[in-house]
Amino acid sequence: MSSPDQHRPSLGVAVGLVLIGITSVQLGAGFAKLMFTDIDPNGVAWLRLATSAVVLLLWARPHLRGRSRADWMVAVQYGVCLGTMNWAIYQSFSRIPIGVAVTIEFIGPLVLAAIGFRRPRDLGWVGLAAVGVLLLGFERGHLDPVGVGFALLAGAAWAGYILTSAATGRRWEGIDGLAVASLVAVLLLTPFLVTVDGGDLVDTRILLIGAAVGLLSSVVPYSAELAALRTLPAATFGVLMSLEPAAAALAGLLVVGEELAPVQWLAIVCVVIASVGATRATRRPIHPDVISQ
Repeated sequence: MSSPDQHRPSLGVAVGLVLIGITSVQLGAGFAKLMFTDIDPNGVAWLRLATSAVVLLLWARPHLRGRSRADWMVAVQYGVCLGTMNWAIYQSFSRIPIGVAVTIEFIGPLVLAAIGFRRPRDLGWVGLAAVGVLLLGFERGHLDPVGVGFALLAGAAWAGYILTSAATGRRWEGIDGLAVASLVAVLLLTPFLVTVDGGDLVDTRILLIGAAVGLLSSVVPYSAELAALRTLPAATFGVLMSLEPAAAALAGLLVVGEELAPVQWLAIVCVVIASVGATRATRRPIHPDVISQ
């Protein structure tokens, strides 16, 4: 009989899996933004969530019988946070560069991590992140205030997602709760399809690209990070995930051709350093849940 340790990746492989997950998420964001010329961002967000919901439901085949009202309520709250987070960040992507949007969004989980600080001096990491956000404001010509607002909303939803993921994990086995929450998120976004041309949703090319975005943005990173967490300590995982803003900026540059000003790159560096410091300063990881934004 094989030992569970035999199925755990080595430390180097685990780190590589997290980096693959980060790369996949941000490439998915880049390709999603490219789709905005063909379909409304609401449609792209819906396609992403629908793809991940179908895959997760087939994978988990959650047990629904005998669930209490409290079980369903926490899964619904989880799904609302998931749907809001995805919808808001795509709205932000449609207005400001991907790297800038993800940097602003990252403030949500960073502030949540700061709650676990034990020493007043550790609040300096929050201050450094604030400096990064202020630096973004120096390039106002590139920033649509509505896009910034959507990024902040996505960050707040991300913090809520982290909190509700913990509550869901206590009531639902494995990924059952995530699968149900994904379906809730799809239903939540369905009314927004009124802004989408009905022909786009039956266009084979758009459906295939939308499915690819869903796989890149949710399924691939989830699988990679789930395997990595069998080996990596939560704090190490949180430090690695702090690379998200920089990865987002690179994806925006390589996939969409979004060039950032030097001060915007400096802002991203500030937020990345603040996130690493915050993760090391608290026992609570920035990303206790394995699904990336």
